[in-house]
Amino acid sequence: MASSSARKLPECWGHRGASAAFPENTLASFERAIRDGAEGIESDVHVSRDDVVLMFHDPTLERTTNGKGKIKEQNWYGPDGMQHLRTKAKPEQSIPTFPETVELLMKPENRHATFNVDVKVFSEPLHLFTLMHKTISEVPGWQTELAPRILLGLWHPRFIPYAKSILPYCKRSFIGVSPSIAREYFWDSCDVFSINFYVLASWEGQRFLQECKEAGKKVMAWTVNEPVQMIEATRWGVDVILTDNTKTWLDLRATLRTDYDKILAEHSSLFLWTSPRYYFPLRRMWQNTVSSILQKEGGPFKKSDEYGVEASAAVAATGTVKA
Repeated sequence: MASSSARKLPECWGHRGASAAFPENTLASFERAIRDGAEGIESDVHVSRDDVVLMFHDPTLERTTNGKGKIKEQNWYGPDGMQHLRTKAKPEQSIPTFPETVELLMKPENRHATFNVDVKVFSEPLHLFTLMHKTISEVPGWQTELAPRILLGLWHPRFIPYAKSILPYCKRSFIGVSPSIAREYFWDSCDVFSINFYVLASWEGQRFLQECKEAGKKVMAWTVNEPVQMIEATRWGVDVILTDNTKTWLDLRATLRTDYDKILAEHSSLFLWTSPRYYFPLRRMWQNTVSSILQKEGGPFKKSDEYGVEASAAVAATGTVKA
């Protein structure tokens, strides 16, 4: 049996950065996660009306900033542009752009960090990925210093052929709450599967986790914020823990390296029966709701190769060239 110090433990990736310490999806949050020692950061992307890619979770501004309205309907630049908005949470921060985030990640001290880009279904993949490619390909040494560190997180299979055509140098992951959708539509196109913690805790999730292990595919658990959840995800053998509380997981991980078996033995799995979120009816209702939203925004689920003709024609029409 491997010693505690030699045992491979899940990596720490900051969910929207170190979002428990700084406003989510801000440069301060990203930098704090990396300074804490996280191996990666996760963030979301949207596109403004004047073609600026923003790091932002919601399609609208109200929840986290002093702005209002849909991002895609507003400009970034100009006197009323989103560049002037600030977060409601303190300390107040501006919304970072994708180029600004890439610049942060290209600092010498940050070049070890993985960048997990959560691609929301509200975006148009051809437009978004073309803008992202332009930013990535303008970075000196991007082929070796940046591209291998970018992981595209995809919710809808329609996005797969566009990612393959426009950003073929980026690794791809499935993000979602349904192992059956992951298995049916994403299995052959993704090497990483990012699954919600509550889903992974189910028999369905555990079976899928085992399938991934047997196939050599990595599994990420999100969003894992409580120490008992972190211990449980470690017990399952996931590869990455996505958390708002980067320092909490990093400190706990350091402790696990000193006495893995003892610490795991001290933490029971009984908490998995204490919340309705772990029970089948509520979980299935949630999965169905998410599936309905994804198909309403992105169209019916189909195999990615069925979207291939659409994607090829769209890419060819714009003159987008494969990298």
